[in-house]
Amino acid sequence: MRILIVEDSDVLRDSLAQGLREAGYAVDAVADGKRGLIHAQTTDYDVIVLDWMLPEMDGLTVLSKIRAKRIPASVLMLTARDTLDDKVRGLTTGADDYLVKPFAFKELLARVQALTRRRHGERSPVLRIGPLTIDTSAKSAHVAQQRGATVTLELSPREYGLLAYLATRVGKPVPRAELEEHLYDDRSQVFSNAIDSAVAALRAKLNAAGCPELIHTRRKIGYVLKEGSP
Repeated sequence: MRILIVEDSDVLRDSLAQGLREAGYAVDAVADGKRGLIHAQTTDYDVIVLDWMLPEMDGLTVLSKIRAKRIPASVLMLTARDTLDDKVRGLTTGADDYLVKPFAFKELLARVQALTRRRHGERSPVLRIGPLTIDTSAKSAHVAQQRGATVTLELSPREYGLLAYLATRVGKPVPRAELEEHLYDDRSQVFSNAIDSAVAALRAKLNAAGCPELIHTRRKIGYVLKEGSP
């Protein structure tokens, strides 16, 4: 999943970016509202973490323009403004959630996880596809075997992100370009076969855990996660 942070404090921006990357997200981070709006218009983000008080263009204006352009990303507003009227303004302008500074990173992470689920229409943090279970809160995946045994998959952050994103689109073919956009941030060097290589590694781990074929290739399109035949 891919996150955009728009925050003018260098310390906070870098801290949030590092924490979210360690949690397995692809993260882009910018320091002013104009650059934030440009990024939001050119990249399909799952969640935008948006500060209210920004140089160049304030966060509320950025939010208003994002919603006017029908950009579907969930938006978490960050601000030191904690009055009821401020919260109402943020929410009625189009924010999906509102977090007052100072805050604990653990709470921000939980809110980002919840917004990511909402963005993809998932109510529960646990997704099940056949014998495969994905816990999006714990960022873990497990395969149920016969006689009640369960195998925990040892996945890299990129492999987990790929599996989780396919799971949010279960049954629907996902183009390679869309997978790249949601799994890699601006700092990543993406090779032409990166997605295919990640899928091959993920398939091998699923197969080793005794999971039937769930990731199917759609020729000239991409991949689909589903039970049964291709």
